[in-house]
Amino acid sequence: MSSAWSWYVIVLVVLNLAGCVWLLRWTGKRRPGDPKPEDTSHWWDGDITEYNKPMPRWWLGLFYITVVFAVGYLIYYPGMGAWAGTSAWTSAREHDADKAEADQRIAAAFAPYADKPVEELARDPVALRHGQAIFANHCAACHGADARGARGFPDLSDDIWHWGGQPQDVLTSVMDGRQAAMPPLAGALGSAAKIDQTIAYVRSLSGLPVDSQQAAAGAAHFAGLCTACHGPEGKGNALMGAPDLTDKYWLYGSDPDSIRETLVLGRNGNMPAHAALLGPARARVVAAWVYSRSHGEAKPQ
Repeated sequence: MSSAWSWYVIVLVVLNLAGCVWLLRWTGKRRPGDPKPEDTSHWWDGDITEYNKPMPRWWLGLFYITVVFAVGYLIYYPGMGAWAGTSAWTSAREHDADKAEADQRIAAAFAPYADKPVEELARDPVALRHGQAIFANHCAACHGADARGARGFPDLSDDIWHWGGQPQDVLTSVMDGRQAAMPPLAGALGSAAKIDQTIAYVRSLSGLPVDSQQAAAGAAHFAGLCTACHGPEGKGNALMGAPDLTDKYWLYGSDPDSIRETLVLGRNGNMPAHAALLGPARARVVAAWVYSRSHGEAKPQ
């Protein structure tokens, strides 16, 4: 906070406190010329009148005590601009202390799982229950509460894994994240006709209905541009995250328009790394739950 803003806040605080004290003093006593307490000329229903009596002293005393408390509070805690207070308290320091305490409790709770293999944890119902809760907090926003994914977010409950479905592969995805990139190929293909032919061939790889002549022409384009990642047979490459194009699963859709969008604009899939957020033990537990979804291991109780 700049010194100008600091002084601005200080002046406002002082004026508010001084104004409260002045208001209490001004309203707490009678002045010459004031009507009698029982004589205000404000009558209702013939026998109800508004009195003009000062506030009781005990009530005024409570207000003064409140002002004194406010002054003490502003001396001890920050509140007067850049003044840190005699306690040097900060919300950031309190947050860090609370977080450190919570981290210690979490570390103790998950310590038994820190060194166990993912496949072993996938057979532990208690570990799976913890993993499911972690997944709900950190992963469900993209993959859904049931891990079935959505358009652009992989289904984790089937047996199709773009980056490999072995326990260590799943753990690596959770810990280090994944970055997939499908480059735009419109310029390389050169024409709308060649794009349509490539779309037809790609759809034919998974048995979708296509024009056979277009698919045959698209095979040459695929061989020249796509086999480096997807392989000569279109079966993909888990080391690069390149999906198998011969199965029935399509991350962004199998209709011609969706595939055209992929070819023309490319795709960029980003799975963020969770190692720093979860730590190795919790990452291992959630990886076990994800692994269990497609490998039929124990279910959480």
